[in-house]
This record gives sequence, C-alpha cells and structure tokens, in this order.
Amino acid sequence: MGLQLEIQLVAVLTAVACALSGTFLVLRRVALLSDAISHVVLLGIVVMFLLTRDLHSPLLIVGAALTGLLTVGLVSLLLRTGLVREDAAIGLVFPLLFSLGVILVSRYAEYVHLDVDAVLLGELAFVPFDRLTMGDLDLGPRRAWLMGGLLLLNLVFVLGLYKELKLTAFDPALAAALGFSPALVHTLHLGVVSLTAVGAFDAVGAVLVVALFIVPPATALLLSERLAVVLVLAVLLGGAAAVGGYWLAHTFDTSIAGSMVSLSGLLFALAFLGAPQRGLLVRLWRHRRQRWEFALRLLVMHLLTHEGTVAERDEAALAALPQHLRWEPAFAREVARRAEQAGLVERRNGLLRLTARGRALAQQALLDGQD
Repeated sequence: MGLQLEIQLVAVLTAVACALSGTFLVLRRVALLSDAISHVVLLGIVVMFLLTRDLHSPLLIVGAALTGLLTVGLVSLLLRTGLVREDAAIGLVFPLLFSLGVILVSRYAEYVHLDVDAVLLGELAFVPFDRLTMGDLDLGPRRAWLMGGLLLLNLVFVLGLYKELKLTAFDPALAAALGFSPALVHTLHLGVVSLTAVGAFDAVGAVLVVALFIVPPATALLLSERLAVVLVLAVLLGGAAAVGGYWLAHTFDTSIAGSMVSLSGLLFALAFLGAPQRGLLVRLWRHRRQRWEFALRLLVMHLLTHEGTVAERDEAALAALPQHLRWEPAFAREVARRAEQAGLVERRNGLLRLTARGRALAQQALLDGQD
C-alpha cells in the first residue's frame, strides 16, 4: 500500500468514526463538547510525557483518554448542580483544562514534538512512518489500526443503541418515561466521543477533529430529516472531505488537515445555500413565492368582498388598489398582472373582474380564514 493511500485511509477512518458520534452531538446541541475534548486531551498527553519523558509511551494515550473522561465528568457534575446550562458548563471546563495543557507545553516541552501548532493542526503526512509490526511483518500504519478499532467501536455503539440514542436525542422526557436513562445514554455516548477524539488527536490535530465531529453531520442535517439517512450522508460527506482534502493539499502543497477542514466547510456552504428543502436559496424562493400567493389571495378576496356593491367601481379600479390595499403602485400593478396571467381576474372597462377560478379561490380563502 502506497504512502498516499495510507494517509487517505487513516483520514477516511477518522472522518467516518467522528461523523457517527458527531451526529448525535449535533442533534443534542452539544457540538462544542467535541471541541472541548479534542483540546483538553493535550493536558493528559503533556502530563504523561512529563512523567515518562517518552513520546512513544502508550501512557500518553491513557492520559489523553483520562483527560477526555475527566472533561465529561466535570461537565456532568456541573450540570447536576442545576446552576449552569450545558453550554456554559462546557465553556467553563474546556478553557481551564486546555489552558493548563498549553502552559505545560510552553514551559516544559518547548523543544519536543508537543508544540501548539502540531497539537492544533496535526500532520497526517507523518502517519505512514509510525508502523505497527509483528516480528518482521509490517501490518501498516499504527493509526490505521487504531482508528479502524475506534470506527468499529462507534459502529457497534450506534447500531446497538440506535433506538436509545434516537429517543434521548429527540425527546429525553419520553425516553425517561419509557424506562430509559437519558443521562446514562448521554454519558456512554460522551465516553465514546472522548475515546474517538483521543485516537484522532495525534494524527489529525484538534482543528480537524472538531471539524469532522461537527461539519459533516451539520451538513447532512441540512439535506435530510431522517436520522438513518443523516448518518449515511454524514459518513459519505466526511469521507469525501477526507479524500478530497488530501488531493487538494497535494495539488497546492499545503496543510492536509487545513484542506480537509476547508473542503468540509465548502460542502456545508453548498448545502446551506442549495439543500432541496432547507437551503437558503430554496427558502428565499419559497418566501418570495408565498409573498406573491398571499398578495393574489388578498386581491381576489378584496374584489369578492366588493363585488356587486355600490363601491365596486372604486374598489376594483387598478389605480385605486394601492390606496385600498396599502400597496406600492408598482407592486399593485405586478399583482394584477400575475392575477390576470393566472386566470384569476380579467379587465373590463378599467376594472378588475373576478373569473370563476378567481371567485372560487376567494371563497376558499375566506373559508380558510374563518377556520
């Protein structure tokens, strides 16, 4: 397997693992927790390094995992007091632990690999050089096996507790009434998130970990409202950002992690603008269409109300519509043109007259208003 393929493999495994857990973080509106965990693991790594003075010691991963779990525990402890909200609890714990880690790195690990830039951005290009061997047998990049195991853990967790995760994410009160423990499910989920963040931390850095946890699921939620579909889309979008970001970095000779984050953001921007149901452009078009539909209904109701009355000659005159309906003259003329084009009205002797179709629409609108 070539070096390029190994880098992409690790990136895809990381993206898919993060997307699975990240979907439920976004649904529960605690996406910031992934940011917190991916940063505070620095504290555990540097503490274990200072104790062992060995960058390759497995105790560094243990320390990172314990720090991630410590973050989850402290956030849960603050929540149980009822004095702070979840986002505030995360905002209190995250800066404190991360700042301690940065201070320790700057003070005691200035001349080793544990620098702030590497922590934040990571370096996927170095992944193929950390090999897992069994005797003389080269089994491939160590990070590929690690992220593969974490991906398997995420798959087993999501598939095994799919019903519980779905129920506690959308309706915790109902979950509790049915005998589930939302707090237990949430804690287990955060434990998986913590382990996943720790596994991805060294290879891809904190920035990419956060992006992979949040951006693909957030993009998928713009494209579908069905949870199963959202999970599949998040996985596909994360994998596409990983592979596409690598080749973007390869083409322009820039940061791999930065390119993946940028491509993830671009995919989100495209979905934000053009998602079939929830995209900004679709919503603007729908709002514009509804504005004209409302104006047409208002016009035909106005004409029906005054049809056959003494005031009809004044109320049905196109020139008088701006005064009676409080419209701008240009808007009134456009509404009348659209109504005529749609077969709702016709002009007779300078007045707007309802057609059978326009009269039916006006009567239906009045009935809807009474309901």
